[in-house]
Amino acid sequence: MVVVIQNSNGKLLIYASRFAFSQKRLKSVSAAVEKIAETLRLDLEFVSFKDNFKHIYVYYKNGEDEPVPVYCNKGGEAEVKDVFRALRNMMFVLSFHPKYSGLKRVRKEIMRFS
Repeated sequence: MVVVIQNSNGKLLIYASRFAFSQKRLKSVSAAVEKIAETLRLDLEFVSFKDNFKHIYVYYKNGEDEPVPVYCNKGGEAEVKDVFRALRNMMFVLSFHPKYSGLKRVRKEIMRFS
């Protein structure tokens, strides 16, 4: 039996087409997501789809709640610093929502990067 202990701060989900895994922009997006996940002590999960589509989506999921979209790359080039900044800003906004108390606890870490 395998027991998975999830981080109380939630997790970030990256949704992408399986065809996107060889593209540079997914590498940029995933690098930024990994950096913010590590900093905020969030779990990270990649979700791959068989269909071929351009968009790369990043969602924040807290427990059993519905995931909340926090970033979308519509097919353009993505710089790691720009993706990171967008994610940081969205996580900061979510940290004020009472539903996401785990993010409230790490708000100082979120702002440290501004």
